[in-house]
Amino acid sequence: MNKVLINNFIRAKEVRVISETGEQLGIMGIFQAIDLAKSRGLDLIQVTEKVEPPVCRIANYGKYLYSLQKKEKKIKQPKGGGLKEIRLTFNISPHDMEIRAKQAEKFMKEGDKVKISLVLRGREKAMGDFARQKVVSFLETTDKLIPIKVERDIKREPRGFTMIISKK
Repeated sequence: MNKVLINNFIRAKEVRVISETGEQLGIMGIFQAIDLAKSRGLDLIQVTEKVEPPVCRIANYGKYLYSLQKKEKKIKQPKGGGLKEIRLTFNISPHDMEIRAKQAEKFMKEGDKVKISLVLRGREKAMGDFARQKVVSFLETTDKLIPIKVERDIKREPRGFTMIISKK
């Protein structure tokens, strides 16, 4: 965040002044504007220097900085675009599969990608085809709720299967 100029640090000879209520007070000399702000117990804050004369606002400097920080924080918060994971099990019931499909739909509507992982333990590792069918049936269930795009195909890993999907 670049430094905000206030009161005597403003270099312009004339400024366009906006009152604390937001009304335009017009163009006036810098010393007259600073005196006006001081008489109200506030500061003269340079809002922008891109125009001629620069725009200044009469306000409380601390509150003004706080509102700028809040705006910056709001801009920095990205919504969506992350990766959420949904874990399936080898013996998942059809109802649980539907619940997880609805959860995946919610994630994708928020703009996130969804990683589907089916973890295999012990003797389940020998039944890879059955496990692959579970993932495919989950995809079909999810596709009925929201159209999906496969980001990464089903991949066999030492602990099971994983894949990544997103909405079209």
